[in-house]
Amino acid sequence: MEYAILYAEINLMATALIGIILYKTGGISRMVAQRNFSMTIVAEMVFFLSDTFFVMIETGLIPYSGLALIASKEIYFFSTTMMCFLWFVYFEYMQGSPFVQSPRNTLYSSCLVWVMGVLLVINLFNGMLFYIDADGIYRRGPYFLALYAVSYTYVFFTCLRALIGVFNKNRTTDRKLLITLALFPVLPAIAGILQFLYPDFPFACFALSIETLIMYLNWIDQMISLDPLTSLNNRKQLNHNYEQWFKNRFDDEDLYLLLIDANKFKQINDTYGHIQGDAALLRIAEALRKACKGLPKRANIARYGGDEFVVLMESAGVNDAALALKQGIINELEALNDEANTPFRVTVSIGIAHASAGSSLKELISVADQEMYKEKSTRS
Repeated sequence: MEYAILYAEINLMATALIGIILYKTGGISRMVAQRNFSMTIVAEMVFFLSDTFFVMIETGLIPYSGLALIASKEIYFFSTTMMCFLWFVYFEYMQGSPFVQSPRNTLYSSCLVWVMGVLLVINLFNGMLFYIDADGIYRRGPYFLALYAVSYTYVFFTCLRALIGVFNKNRTTDRKLLITLALFPVLPAIAGILQFLYPDFPFACFALSIETLIMYLNWIDQMISLDPLTSLNNRKQLNHNYEQWFKNRFDDEDLYLLLIDANKFKQINDTYGHIQGDAALLRIAEALRKACKGLPKRANIARYGGDEFVVLMESAGVNDAALALKQGIINELEALNDEANTPFRVTVSIGIAHASAGSSLKELISVADQEMYKEKSTRS
């Protein structure tokens, strides 16, 4: 009985901790990835509470009911799979995976959640996963480990991708984030093994609450580095990325800086209002993402300030690469203008600078700024 009280207290404290995190995340961001983060916390809370409810029934802290006991385990394992799926989606967004950008792909990837649902329904009839014996005692079935295999496939896959990314020389600026994602399952895995061997202590809930706190703090760190409107890097992160490139560059790599400035942006704001002005900036940001998507090496995109954006693009000695990207940005923006069907068309002027040994970011910006204003003057 004493262990059950301690078990419930630890679980409820873990639930309270992630509940505070859920409350603090509300309203901070409407990014899709962060909505998935919030949904993951909700699934975790169901997981924690169903685990607590099960122990309280099993030990007699609340009146025994075989039906309630089996139902709490059904909810426990389904919420486990749902939680792992939502972590998978969140981690893939954080890694910039194009796969989860498509709602259809996300729906397809939820197949294991449906598999778990079917297995749990079948289990009600044959007890292949778990069951209540004739004496009213909870027992593990012959295929009990399948519950973990189905759920943890999501986390294993996305964390393995993050681990591979850690050693990818083209993703040096993301290395801190990728290490955090790759190490995410270590503590819960250890806790899961311990709880499997010693089921009388809530190792899993405690470990998950700590990992959720770590991911929340990582999110706050990301928010400090991101522009709140466009979700692109801000100037602080741009400086960091530039410094990291110089630290980790290879001799055959060149770096180009593209400075992008919206044409007649003040006129859009004054004529159509600031909401449409924000929409114009979001259109430019989307054009930059699309144009950079097909590059051989990942580009760093940032909102430099106001209506100015910067792209840092690596190239292995290909002098025309920056010009090709410039044209790609213009083409993508034209296509987005056609799709938007607004009374104004968003256009940009773009200046290019090539980084040489010892060049500071400020110097590059200055060179690109001069090139950009030469182009802008031809439009006036």
